[in-house]
Amino acid sequence: MSIDCAILNVTGYAGLSAAQLVDQHPALRLRAVTGRGEAGKHLREVFPFWQGENLRIEENAPAVELVICALPHSAAASAVASLVAGGSRVVDISADFRLHDADAYQSWYGAHPALDLLPSAVYGLPELHREALRGTRLAANPGCYPTAAILALAPALQAGLVEPSVIVDAKSGISGGGRALTLTNHFSEVNQSVSAYGIKGHRHLPEIEQELSEAAGMPVSVVFTPHIVPMTRGLLATCYARLRRPLAAAELQQLYKDRYAAEPFVRWSDTAPASKWPSGTNLAFVHASISRSGDTLIAVCAIDNLVKGASGQAIQNANLMFDLPEDAGLRVPLLYP
Repeated sequence: MSIDCAILNVTGYAGLSAAQLVDQHPALRLRAVTGRGEAGKHLREVFPFWQGENLRIEENAPAVELVICALPHSAAASAVASLVAGGSRVVDISADFRLHDADAYQSWYGAHPALDLLPSAVYGLPELHREALRGTRLAANPGCYPTAAILALAPALQAGLVEPSVIVDAKSGISGGGRALTLTNHFSEVNQSVSAYGIKGHRHLPEIEQELSEAAGMPVSVVFTPHIVPMTRGLLATCYARLRRPLAAAELQQLYKDRYAAEPFVRWSDTAPASKWPSGTNLAFVHASISRSGDTLIAVCAIDNLVKGASGQAIQNANLMFDLPEDAGLRVPLLYP
């Protein structure tokens, strides 16, 4: 099987990472790439280290079987609507189709350009929605912070072990802010510094609440604080929730081990993982323990924000959409040290 693929906005970090994964995928073939500010140039003019075919960067993507959209929100929705109408299957890395509630989308992002597609979009976290992703025409790739937070907390909420009120403290590498230079990702601003942001509300908050509420079968409230740390890539989420009953650590750990035993990309760790562990891969490392007081769950998840948090998960979703082996093209070497 050979599936033609296009990447929209290949000049961003997520788009380039997706192109690199598609280029070495056994079934996907990179046929076209677009870039908002680099149209007309070839990939090696923009990225001299590019090792695949030196494609010309176009303004618009042709109609191909698979499109991975790495455009910003709103711009993505408009492009995705026409692509789906034209018969393409799309994995959208933006936030445009993650939220089921149109009102929630409008309160965080503004008016939605393609409301008619919301009911058909599947939230692209395979560990929760694998069967729904098989054969769908539109997968809404999760954000990097939600991916880690949901993987850390979903098993405990699904089992009814914790109260439906959780705290997520998450830290990401600077690449999560994108490739465009701003004051907040300037080297002299972030080097030797850690900063919290989005304290009054981050756009990933409703996404986390939506998925955790579905996992718990009841509304879950989330206090979410993201941080930027001076590293290029990687993300670590440390999550807290009150236990509903006394629980032995061994019982909790067995719950998590059993929940993720069959998952190709989620690994249980006997110790709290470090953000570097999954670097360059689609892996997620999860650890859960109980506080010394015995009344609080502490769950930790480490991912690479550009891979499992973006492009790698997009490929994982595409594999499911086309009934390919879920790990096709994703057994990539770890970037270590």
